[in-house]
Amino acid sequence: MASAQRTAQKKKVHIKQEWCKGCGICVAFCPKGVLTMSPRGKVELDAPKCSGCGICGMFCPDFALVLQEEDVQECLK
Repeated sequence: MASAQRTAQKKKVHIKQEWCKGCGICVAFCPKGVLTMSPRGKVELDAPKCSGCGICGMFCPDFALVLQEEDVQECLK
């Protein structure tokens, strides 16, 4: 049986470090606990553990967290 490929959309959080003021609101609201504050006072993301839910971006007062879609190739058998 031949396999087919399709493109799926996966959402990923991107951090605009220059916009982050280090308030920590996104860290407090992240349901997965993948956001932390760096020693220099900026938010950091453990990307492989992020589910892409976007809750952090909804609560960020500075719009420093943006949820963007990425193309992901899936192999169907």
